[in-house]
Amino acid sequence: MHKLLIVGAGRGGTALLRMLNQMDRLKIVAVVDHRPDAPGIALAKSFGIKVDTDYRPYLDDELDVILEATGDLNEYEHLRQLKQDKTVLIPGTFTRIVMRLIRERDKLIAVMMQNQRERETMLDSTHDAIIGVNRQGIITLFNKAAERLMDIEASQVLDTKVSERIPNTRLHIVLETGCPELNQEQVLPNQTRIITNRVPVRNDKGEVVGAVAIFRDITEVMALAEEVTDLKELQSMLQAIIQSSDEAISVVDQNGIGLLINPAYTRLTGLSPDDIIGKPATVDISEGDSMHMQVLKTKRPVRGVPMKLGPKRKDVVVNVAPVVVDGELKGSVGVIHDVSEFKRLTEELEKARRIIRTLEAKYSFADIIGYSEQMKSAIEQAKKAALTPATVLLRGESGTGKELFAHAIHNASERKYNQFIRVNCAAISESLLESELFGYEEGAFTGARRGGKRGLFEEASGGTIFLDEIGELSMGMQVMLLRVLQEREVVRVGGTKPINIDVRVIAATHVNLEAAIGAGKFREDLYYRLHVVPIHIPPLRQRLEDIKPIAMYLLRKANLEYGRNVEELHEETLQMLLSYHWPGNVRELENVLGRAMIHMRINERTILPEHLPPLERKISHTRQEAEVTGSSTGKTLKQAMEEAERQHIIRELAAAKGNRTVAAKRLGIAIRSLYYKMEKLGIMDEQEERN
Repeated sequence: MHKLLIVGAGRGGTALLRMLNQMDRLKIVAVVDHRPDAPGIALAKSFGIKVDTDYRPYLDDELDVILEATGDLNEYEHLRQLKQDKTVLIPGTFTRIVMRLIRERDKLIAVMMQNQRERETMLDSTHDAIIGVNRQGIITLFNKAAERLMDIEASQVLDTKVSERIPNTRLHIVLETGCPELNQEQVLPNQTRIITNRVPVRNDKGEVVGAVAIFRDITEVMALAEEVTDLKELQSMLQAIIQSSDEAISVVDQNGIGLLINPAYTRLTGLSPDDIIGKPATVDISEGDSMHMQVLKTKRPVRGVPMKLGPKRKDVVVNVAPVVVDGELKGSVGVIHDVSEFKRLTEELEKARRIIRTLEAKYSFADIIGYSEQMKSAIEQAKKAALTPATVLLRGESGTGKELFAHAIHNASERKYNQFIRVNCAAISESLLESELFGYEEGAFTGARRGGKRGLFEEASGGTIFLDEIGELSMGMQVMLLRVLQEREVVRVGGTKPINIDVRVIAATHVNLEAAIGAGKFREDLYYRLHVVPIHIPPLRQRLEDIKPIAMYLLRKANLEYGRNVEELHEETLQMLLSYHWPGNVRELENVLGRAMIHMRINERTILPEHLPPLERKISHTRQEAEVTGSSTGKTLKQAMEEAERQHIIRELAAAKGNRTVAAKRLGIAIRSLYYKMEKLGIMDEQEERN
């Protein structure tokens, strides 16, 4: 049984629905129309057929035929792209042709009624049953087909009132209203199911002078529709599809003789229909073998075959597929692509990818995994900062997720629908960084683009610019950046006119800026411009409780990348991860888990200790110290050093009676370094709580 989908429930779709619904070998799976009040929707419901406003759920491998009855070329093209290869798509022109033929037939019959002798000969020979009445409703025509379908002899009904003898013809109503009734389904008294058209007959003045009912057994109409679904009109349908396509297409028959080409083919190859149609499939080939002949021989499609076509030896790539109807090879269809078009599209795709990589902020706060108090505090600070336009300085070791925070802050801000531009200050040479950040005017230097170029600050205007590794900037670039932060304007290289910008700056660094200021490598005024909302992102070793949830997230990500299904960490594996000091932080954890997954067998679901690469364990005491003390504090060497440093700073502050300038001198460090260490070690918070 063939499965059919009708798209469009207007007059044409309704007419076809009435005709096709009763076919034994045809099942209408649904009637789809975006208008819920379309005429065919109610009719489909009455037939028990599904109705919908979206056809996509029905475009599966089981669907044989799609009957497009909307007449909308865009709808037709969309269906053509979404349908399965085996599904036949019949265009809306078919519906219009059927309706036009019916109307023309009815008009012809009405004209024939005016000539009695020709009328009797022609109407009795037609296969359609016809009943005609005059202006008074008297039956004047009752042909042989009507006798056969209604089991009534013409002599019994001719010259009688149709409303009295055959009231279910409704011809007396058509006489009164003058309105035709088309494609009406009806059951005759002898239980024969028919499809009927009732039309008024008018004279030259437009006056109704009679009426005609034309009907036939519905099984014959269904047979006609079945012939359509069996693709008896394949060539005409293919021609309509191919002519409207923007892709270059050629079609040959089962003998390899050209049947048709479309205008796109002529534009691409320079060959006209006269050069191809009726000629062998090899006539258009300048270099290479005929893929049409190969497909006709093997009955298998070919894809991506390079060759040269036409007198201009056009470089193309061809895809050719066989056309098989009811298991019989009917020919083949070739789709030809210009290689230069591929190149252009590839360049556009790469350009789009570069823009996406530059402008897209991919992460939000929901993507930041952290349950430790330090991480919660950093996230909370970042969320508050996102609600303001203030400059944010992200501080932390490499691999802690500074860029992740930058993405999240942008996506939580009012600028989230505007550009997010990332710049790695350490990855671009100083000579290029200035022109990249601030742009340049035409002729600013050798090789400058005609018309100049907008800088990244201009591109980010209205959005956010993320300056990663800000501590690596040269002193000269620091001066230029300071001006941008102070004046909110840029001057292009080679230009003199300042350009106003509205951009939110997020900077990040793993460098100790206070120490860099003391060493004369970072400007103090730029430091204070950047240090508006400082956020310290703790290293992984200081938030061990986050290792397991982060590891599980990374495992799910790696499963997608490696095509694995790793579900968990063995308890000993987790203890090994917890005992490592993670100098590379989350980035290193991701690499370790990725390497472990590579070492696993394809069917293993749990990461065992032997899967891990060698890790350096953290040990807070030497073996000898442990033997002397008999116990362990559980702290790493760095943690112990930080605690000792913290206690020493507290003692010096107490000795200086809280005077931080004096304490800095006693410690032998700059006052800025003292502030940084107090903030990092939590001394600042303790003093504020005491005050």
